[in-house]
Amino acid sequence: MSLGRGLRTASHVRHCIQQNQSASSSRIQWECRRSASNFFNPLQWIQEKFQPTYRQPVKQETLQSQKERAKEGQQSVFEVAATQEKKRQEARTVIKGGIVAPQPKKHTEHKYSTANFKISHRKLNKLGRQISGMPIDHAIMQMQFSEKRASDRIKSMLATAKDHAIRYKNLESSKLIVAEAWVSKGPKSLKRFEPKGRAKYGIRVHPDSRINVVLKEGKTFEEKKKAERERRLKKIVSAGLVREDVPLRNPSASWQW
Repeated sequence: MSLGRGLRTASHVRHCIQQNQSASSSRIQWECRRSASNFFNPLQWIQEKFQPTYRQPVKQETLQSQKERAKEGQQSVFEVAATQEKKRQEARTVIKGGIVAPQPKKHTEHKYSTANFKISHRKLNKLGRQISGMPIDHAIMQMQFSEKRASDRIKSMLATAKDHAIRYKNLESSKLIVAEAWVSKGPKSLKRFEPKGRAKYGIRVHPDSRINVVLKEGKTFEEKKKAERERRLKKIVSAGLVREDVPLRNPSASWQW
């Protein structure tokens, strides 16, 4: 008796659960269908997009910016780059809160060096002493006509350093001089066996080194000639025709009668 009652209760519970599941699923489907019809309704979308509205007044600043963008669109790539650089420079000089924006750093020198290559630092130092203090063009010419093996490498390095100093540091090409030139040893040297007589051997060292230069703006040859001419003219004195307020040169110890 109790077994039959339990079976009837279980069948009734299962029937109720199935009805609730069908009702909930049908309700969910109806809600989704209604929201989808509202969302994908083309007529409603057209009405929302093209319905007449009041035109908002456009600011003068917005019109000016739109005209500038249209004008930039008609320019070439190089003109656009020049315009952008000009705007950046103007933005740096804008006064904000009574404080002037910082100006770009003014470079006064450019340092460059070769890579480590197989050469003795003593041999390379001779070439460094040769170009030190020269204008960059004369240093390149000296390396062009030099008979040393490392002259070609140093000439390429000087040409690259000159180009970088002009392009990236905004230094004047006509005033560039090799202000400093020094040689440094490489991080390590190759060591190899050197066979000798009577079953002996030695250690042969293959050194490597590099040369460093510093380019600065200095006096040109015309300025040096002008300064030398002025220095020599100052040393010229007349032969007594005009009174000069200068001390005696090489005065004797006593009067010579």
